[in-house]
Amino acid sequence: MEKFTKLTGIAAPLPMINVDTDMIIPKQFLKTIKRSGLGKNLFDEMRFDDDGNEIKDFVLNKPAYRNAQILVAGDNFGCGSSREHAPWAIKDFGIRCVIAPSFADIFYNNCFKNGILPIALPQEDVDKLMDDAQRGANAVITVDLESQTITGPDGGTLHFEVDAFKKHCLLEGLDDIGLTLEKVSAIDAFEARASVERPWV
Repeated sequence: MEKFTKLTGIAAPLPMINVDTDMIIPKQFLKTIKRSGLGKNLFDEMRFDDDGNEIKDFVLNKPAYRNAQILVAGDNFGCGSSREHAPWAIKDFGIRCVIAPSFADIFYNNCFKNGILPIALPQEDVDKLMDDAQRGANAVITVDLESQTITGPDGGTLHFEVDAFKKHCLLEGLDDIGLTLEKVSAIDAFEARASVERPWV
């Protein structure tokens, strides 16, 4: 998994509450088990009309936000069904950080397992960042995981909280498999010992 240390990028504003996982990646795109290729279908029903044409008013279709790496959203982001395809689609699009007042628990935890930093902030702080994000190409925000700070376009800084273990995993680029592989020497030693002690197994 790609490490997350410091990210400087354009922040896209999505001032909607209760954005659920079906809005993030509609059910018809859940047939794949690959983590790549879903970015083109992120927010599909909001980004495209029935003929597949872009809806110009949707934020990620606007020229200033096509390469956004940060999403500033409303309360209860990622609610609904527990599909892991939702963070897959967000990551594949190029977004590495989502900032909102609150997240659905399963989506929140899935983000960390897929190299995305979800940041929960008080509503007033999200409102400020949402205002910053309205600046289009000038909506550049820096998220520093090590110092747990967000720096806005004007240089103002906000502090955020994050679980120490989840922070460690993101900084080191460790998903569940990576965490297991950290113990590979102990696992190998156990298997070698077990094969001697129980050769019939």
